[in-house]
Amino acid sequence: MIFVAVIILVALIFDFLNGFHDAANSIATVVSTRVLSPRYAVVWAAFFNLLGAFAFDVNIAKTVGEGLIDLKAVNHYVILAGLVGAVIWNIITWYYGIPTSSSHALMGGYAGAAIAKAGFSAVLWSGWTKTLIFIVVAPFMGMFMGFGFMVILMWLFHDKSSSKINGVFRKLQLVSAAFFSLGHGTNDAQKTMGIITSLLVTEGILTSFHVPWEVILASSAAMAFGTMFGGWRIVKTIGQKVTKLKPAGGFCAETAGAITLLITAFSGIPVSTTHTITGAIMGVGATKRASAVRWGLAGRIMTTWVLTIPLSGIVAWICYEATLLFQ
Repeated sequence: MIFVAVIILVALIFDFLNGFHDAANSIATVVSTRVLSPRYAVVWAAFFNLLGAFAFDVNIAKTVGEGLIDLKAVNHYVILAGLVGAVIWNIITWYYGIPTSSSHALMGGYAGAAIAKAGFSAVLWSGWTKTLIFIVVAPFMGMFMGFGFMVILMWLFHDKSSSKINGVFRKLQLVSAAFFSLGHGTNDAQKTMGIITSLLVTEGILTSFHVPWEVILASSAAMAFGTMFGGWRIVKTIGQKVTKLKPAGGFCAETAGAITLLITAFSGIPVSTTHTITGAIMGVGATKRASAVRWGLAGRIMTTWVLTIPLSGIVAWICYEATLLFQ
């Protein structure tokens, strides 16, 4: 029982790092447009992260917890190794300021550890189909919606002064930032909820897969707390290096990202908030001119998106092999 408690603690540490690492998703645009100071931005985002975890159903937690890996192949060592693998990948990418997906790191780590224990038969491939497809689809959904929203605003306000437009959207961006943070909270916190619930089922503490309210509260609080610390290296990459944003652009990017996250959350598809908001920012930037987006940087970011699941899986595989010394 003590070992189970330790693993849950590691899961909550991952959730804290998820919030810390992915704070950029929620606040990069609102900080880069100077609508909020970094200090107030992380508090704003953390509050709506917490609210988002309780506002919607836990479809994503069910997908991650029982839809990706056969629970018969899972034990506490698999879950521990998967979490450690994801944590290590998050720390590496945070250090280099690379906006990768904590969600995909967790799923890759979980799969890598399960494969190390039971082989590829442990993977429920049917459950991975939508997840893998949406690695590509989610950022393009964000990109096309961000581009479309920005074009509409440019058409509606083409005869207005930029100072008046910025004044209006500085206020509206508070709403869009809250909207995106709500989607971030309901999407990302659920992945850890799914992992913790899997642990409770495999250890016989729960007789069936359902997410207890205590797990919802602990997971969402850990992520919200991590968001309050903010991963400033990644904030700089997303908010300033990909393209330059003004309040109207930030509003469009956040709104596009939030809609994408909520659609996928209701569908039970675990997508990356990092991919989504980065795609939306690229779409907004492309309305100025193609060269307004630093496509070289964008390409390097996309490469890490593709590599996150296999590399975090390899790290988790190594971690599981290390646990054999103690089994």
